[in-house]
Amino acid sequence: MKRLFLSLAGLVVLIASAGATVVERSYSYFTIGGSTLAEIEEELSRRGPMVGTTDRRHPGATRMQFATRVGYGEQNGRCGVLSADVTLKANMILPRWRVARNSDIETRIIWDTLAADIRRHEEAHVVIARNHAREMEQAILAVQRERNCEAAEARVNRIRDEVMRRHDEEQARFDRIEAINFESRMLRLLNYRLERMEDGRLPLP
Repeated sequence: MKRLFLSLAGLVVLIASAGATVVERSYSYFTIGGSTLAEIEEELSRRGPMVGTTDRRHPGATRMQFATRVGYGEQNGRCGVLSADVTLKANMILPRWRVARNSDIETRIIWDTLAADIRRHEEAHVVIARNHAREMEQAILAVQRERNCEAAEARVNRIRDEVMRRHDEEQARFDRIEAINFESRMLRLLNYRLERMEDGRLPLP
């Protein structure tokens, strides 16, 4: 998961208004080959998206962009925030397997389970970011009665930086927990998928 940050601020005199956090999702895909689990794993390691500044590739990623638009206004010699809007743009990069004709049913079942879990993982990153964007918006709107608009903007910047720090920590914590639970989660998901196929509620891949 990678995030970028943009901030747009303007001095305006308006009636105070509460913004609404906007989430814009988009999806990109990369294609992998392979007919066995080992080959698929190798393809993911070779073709997956890069995350951060490391050389490590991942089976999926989400690139985030937070954009804030803040309006300030003066009243009775004090300055405060009159409007604030935070937009989150999230581009999820997910794998697509070019199914090999000689791949067996077991490989296809495991792939379907893994692909669904990768998508769920990246969607969860978006939820975490959305919650922090909403928190940021509400905290910025609470900035009132500063000595001047420069002071109000400085406080907004401190709020933004603090929320983004906690956002990054929460995203990293989520990744650590997911990594620890990966094997047990996959076994549980595979068993659930097999049960559904046996009951006829899910077609064979």
